[in-house]
Amino acid sequence: MADDPFAQLKSVQREGWALFAPLEAMTTIPAARLVKHAGVRAGQRVLDVGCGTGVAALTAARQGAKVCALDLSPALIEHGRRHAALAQVEIDFTEGDVEALPYEDGAFDVVLSQFGHIFAPRPEVAVAEMLRVLKPGGTIAFSTWPPEHFMGHMFALVGRYVPPPAGAAPPPQWGDPNIVRQRLGEAVSDIRFDRDVMIYPTLSPQHYRKTFEETAGPVVKLVAALQDDPARLAAFRSELEDFLGRHLEDNLVRQHFLMTRATKR
Repeated sequence: MADDPFAQLKSVQREGWALFAPLEAMTTIPAARLVKHAGVRAGQRVLDVGCGTGVAALTAARQGAKVCALDLSPALIEHGRRHAALAQVEIDFTEGDVEALPYEDGAFDVVLSQFGHIFAPRPEVAVAEMLRVLKPGGTIAFSTWPPEHFMGHMFALVGRYVPPPAGAAPPPQWGDPNIVRQRLGEAVSDIRFDRDVMIYPTLSPQHYRKTFEETAGPVVKLVAALQDDPARLAAFRSELEDFLGRHLEDNLVRQHFLMTRATKR
């Protein structure tokens, strides 16, 4: 990554997302929905990009697919390996970067990403790499956060306190179907979209806020950046809890997401 203009950002992401594992339960059901949306079948070669603890990778492997999984965070890769061992499935986990995938051209039948590739700072580079390793006629499928729903608003709130690095694309742009179509361009056909809701149980806005401060990479980074400015940190926490309170009903926060599927030409 020596010549990567975003090497420092990726180093911060690697450290911040290392704490993600406690949130994996929330993504387990959406992982199954993504694997189904992608039409993963036994015997296919599947790559899970930005795999985290491997919930989508393991779901695909249990369908009988031959799975590789890649993530920036070595800590999350180790979680994934333990999951695979417990479930008695084989998954080839690799520490790596979606902007420089360590796989041959056309190596996979399906390339997946569940809320992972959206954090790559250069969407055009990430898309080019994901499509490069996908064989012609193969399927690219991913889950993303629409900017108009809960997580999109969460990103916007965080960005008001710690602006994103210059030149890095905002992750919620990947939740806009028009932008998705533009980024995939003429390299694909038969683009299909579907929507679903992730259910996050929590006892109070304060519980949700505390969990995200300890586990979600961008929020971990924000809290660390504001440690020397207690008044601003308190203001962020107050605004976040007020926002969460408006979305908490029956001890649940509903987080809408978009699923995309397309075929490589």
